[in-house]
Amino acid sequence: MEQTSPILTQMLNETQTARLLAVSVAALRRWRREGRGPQFLRLGKCIRYDVRAIERFLAANSSDHIKVANSTPPAESERIA
Repeated sequence: MEQTSPILTQMLNETQTARLLAVSVAALRRWRREGRGPQFLRLGKCIRYDVRAIERFLAANSSDHIKVANSTPPAESERIA
């Protein structure tokens, strides 16, 4: 019985990834150009997204992560005594 290498994970194409993220393929392409979407692989003319990279992208861009990253302690005058 052949086992799958841990290096090879499930790869998704643009359409599958856009559907998973609930965005258009055009938005996904724009993110790729701007360097702000999930990490991707270019295999010749094909673009593929590793499921683990999509999960990391979602975790890094979740509202909980953003709140923690952008939170600053309240100023002394704003603290409730």
